[in-house]
Amino acid sequence: MHDYLAHGAGLLVSFVVGRSACLATSEPAPQRMRESLSGGALTGHPSWLRGPRDRPSLDVVDNRREVREFLTTRRARITPEQVGMVTTGSRRVPGLRRSEVATLAGLSVEYYARLERGQIAGASSSVLEALSAALQLDETERAHLHDLARAADGIPTSGRRRRRTPSRAASRLSLQWALEAITEGVAFVRDPHQNLLATNTLGRAFYSPVIGDGGRTPNLARFQFLDPAARDFYPDWDLFAEMCVGIMRTEAGRDPHDRGLQDLVGELSTRSDTFRRLWAAHDVRTHGTGTKRFEHPIVGELTLAYEELAITAEPGLVLLVYTAEPGSPSAERLRLLASWAATAPAPATTDHQEESSSPS
Repeated sequence: MHDYLAHGAGLLVSFVVGRSACLATSEPAPQRMRESLSGGALTGHPSWLRGPRDRPSLDVVDNRREVREFLTTRRARITPEQVGMVTTGSRRVPGLRRSEVATLAGLSVEYYARLERGQIAGASSSVLEALSAALQLDETERAHLHDLARAADGIPTSGRRRRRTPSRAASRLSLQWALEAITEGVAFVRDPHQNLLATNTLGRAFYSPVIGDGGRTPNLARFQFLDPAARDFYPDWDLFAEMCVGIMRTEAGRDPHDRGLQDLVGELSTRSDTFRRLWAAHDVRTHGTGTKRFEHPIVGELTLAYEELAITAEPGLVLLVYTAEPGSPSAERLRLLASWAATAPAPATTDHQEESSSPS
């Protein structure tokens, strides 16, 4: 076992050093990140992933435009046949016509046209529910439509309060103790901006390709779209990209005035064609539960089930736990990774880790 772990440690060092050398020659990027498996709240990824605070942001969360594009994209994906309508002749637009949606929702054509122009302020809950049924929205899309309507009415963040900054919340000792109590699974705390705020010991080993030492919190969305290593870490990269953007779209609907999220979306939109295309699709989703595949540089392929849990004391933060099916090859590989993490030397926690500024 010791030989295996020593070999694994050598592989990880070779992976990080090799990646840095390769990228240094192929990209004129700043210094690449190195792994960090230190305890406590996580800090750091390099500035090229982080993005400077003064990076210009796009006007990406205009409420009327959000409503207009969300409704038009939902309407375009529903065919008359799906709702039992008989059509004749050619159709100039994909999906349903405005008049057909209005009929299905029991609204006047004029009123629905106003809604689709983004004038959703004042729309009643019954109107939104009728519209959701007509467009065959799923639960996440229905909630997103209600969030957009609340934002148009001037109700911020869907009534959600944030009592302290995420970095301070994630550094609470009791929260870190709870994370460390989970020893057979990957456990971590994430905020609405996709910042990886804290993990347990196994989580730091698992996310070693993501975590750096640049002095700020790693960001899963930046890793997904801006770091070439993400395509190795995520075998199902395209699916992960869609999930990431869908979750961010949901958060933007809940709080369209979240400047940090606006800046992140603006940065990714200007630096990733794939992100820009997915963002324009207006698809929304929640995480909840499911299964994902990973390719870890130390132990290889892992198929893990995940559960997402809201942290009641910290509105907006979620705890995610990845576990493997008992007796499966992934469970054995996860135990090997846990053994490696337990024996690998961890750098001492520095003061700047406790005082890390809030992510932008």
